[in-house]
Amino acid sequence: MDPKLGRMAASLLAVLLLLLECGMFSSPSPPPALLEKVFQYIDLHQDEFVQTLKEWVAIESDSVQPVPRFRQELFRMMAMAADMLQRLGARVALVDMGPQQLPDGQTLPIPPVILAELGSDPTKGTVCFYGHLDVQPADRGDGWLTDPYVLTEVDGKLYGRGATDNKGPVLAWINAVSAFRALKQDLPVNIKFIIEGMEEAGSVALEELVEKEKDRFFSGVDYIVISDNLWISQRKPAITYGTRGNSYFMVEVKCRDQDFHSGTFGGILHEPMADLVALLGSLVDSSGHILVPGIYDEVVPLTEEEINTYKAIHLDLEEYRNSSRVEKFLFDTKEEILMHLWRYPSLSIHGIEGAFDEPGAKTVIPGRVIGKFSVRLVPHMNVSVVEKQVTRHLEDVFSKRNSSNKMVVSMALGLHPWIANINDTQYLAAKRAIRTVFGTEPDMIRDGSTIPIAKMFQEIVHKSVVLIPLGAVDDGEHSQNEKINRWNYIEGTKLFAAFFLEMAQLH
Repeated sequence: MDPKLGRMAASLLAVLLLLLECGMFSSPSPPPALLEKVFQYIDLHQDEFVQTLKEWVAIESDSVQPVPRFRQELFRMMAMAADMLQRLGARVALVDMGPQQLPDGQTLPIPPVILAELGSDPTKGTVCFYGHLDVQPADRGDGWLTDPYVLTEVDGKLYGRGATDNKGPVLAWINAVSAFRALKQDLPVNIKFIIEGMEEAGSVALEELVEKEKDRFFSGVDYIVISDNLWISQRKPAITYGTRGNSYFMVEVKCRDQDFHSGTFGGILHEPMADLVALLGSLVDSSGHILVPGIYDEVVPLTEEEINTYKAIHLDLEEYRNSSRVEKFLFDTKEEILMHLWRYPSLSIHGIEGAFDEPGAKTVIPGRVIGKFSVRLVPHMNVSVVEKQVTRHLEDVFSKRNSSNKMVVSMALGLHPWIANINDTQYLAAKRAIRTVFGTEPDMIRDGSTIPIAKMFQEIVHKSVVLIPLGAVDDGEHSQNEKINRWNYIEGTKLFAAFFLEMAQLH
C-alpha cells in the first residue's frame, strides 16, 4: 500500500473511533422497554440474589491451605455453581484437573474447572466470562467482626469471605443471565463461562487447560471479561485496562546451616544477617525509587495526554488515605499516586526467613538467612531482563563487602504486565453500559497488582480482554471483614445485563 494512503486510512479510522465514542454514527441504544423490564426484575429479586450469595459464602472454599477438608469444600463449591448454570440451560462440563503434588510430598485433587456455554447463534457475538470461586483463608480470631463464612449485612454492606473476591461478581454475571431467562428473553449474546477454584493458589494447571481448549472451547469466543478487582473509589465505577506484573526474588546469604551464639562468635564473623540487611537496603531508597541500575530503562516516557487521563480520574486522596489507615503517602497529588501505582515499577521487601522473629531476646547469629522481595513490573518491562538486572546489582553490592559468606539470588516467580486497547469494542460497550446504569463516565484505570489470567488469555486465546470491577475500593479483598456493598452487587448485576445488550448492538 502507498504510505500516504496508509496514513490517511489510519487517520480516518481514528476519527471514526472518536465519533463512535462521542455517540455519532454509533449503533442505536438497547431497547429501553427491555432494559427497564430487566432492571425491574433485578430490583424485585435482589433479596434472592443476596440469599444465593449467602449460600455461596457459607462454603469454606479455601484453596490456599492444602488440607483435605478445604479441598472437599472446593469440590462442593464447583458442583453448586455447575448445577446453577445447568438450571439456567447451560451446557456444562466439569473438567477433571488431576492431582496437585505438594512440596511435602502430599497429593491433593485439584477442583474441576467449569466450562459452560449458553447459546450458539452464529449471528451473535460470543462473550466469555472468567471468574473464580476459591477464597483466601479467614478465621474469626484474625480480627473479623462477624463469622467470615456467614454473610452478614450491616448498613447495606454484605460482609463475608469471598463476597467481593470473587463470588459476588461471578454471581452478578449469572444473575444477569437469569433475569433474561426469567423474562423469557433471548440472550443478546452467546455466553461462555470458565470458572476455576484455584486462583488464590496460583491457578494450578489452568494455563495448560486454556492452551488445550484454545481451538475448541475458545474457538468461537470474541471477547473475554474478568471481574476480579476493585474500583479506585467508593461510588464511581471503573473499567480496568492494565495491570502490573510481578517478579518475586529470594536472596540467600549463608555462613553455615547452624546458628551461632553471639557471645562466642560475635565480632569474628561476617554475619549473614548483616550482609543481607545491606543487600536489601541497597534495593530502594526512602522515596520509593528503585536503585537497581537500568530498571527504569524500558518504562515509557510520560506524555501530556497521559497526565490528563490521571486528572480525569475521581480519587479523593483524603478518603483514600483514611480508608487505607495510612498517615502519609510518599506523594502528595492524585496524579503522582496513580502514576506510581500503575505506570512506574515498585520494589517491596517482604520478609526474612531464618531470622529470629519471636517475642523475647535471643542472642543468636543466624547462620543462614533468606531475604524476600518483589518488583512490580509495568508494560514494556521484560521479566528476564529484570531478573538479570537485579541479580547483577546484588552480586555487585555483595562483592564490595568482601564477605566470606555465600550469596545466591533466585527469582521464584515471574509474571508479565498486561495492557489492553481501550478502543476495542467491549471497552466501548462497557462504557455505554456504565453510563446507562450509573449515569456517569467510568474511571479508566489500571491495577497496581497482578492478574496473570488477563495476560494468559490475551497471549493464548488472542482475544480482547476487559476487566469490569464491581467492588468498591474499601471492600477489603483478602483482608479481615471483606465485604461487597448490596448496591454494588445489585447495580453490578444490572451493569452486566446492560453490557450484554450493548455488546449485541456494537458487535
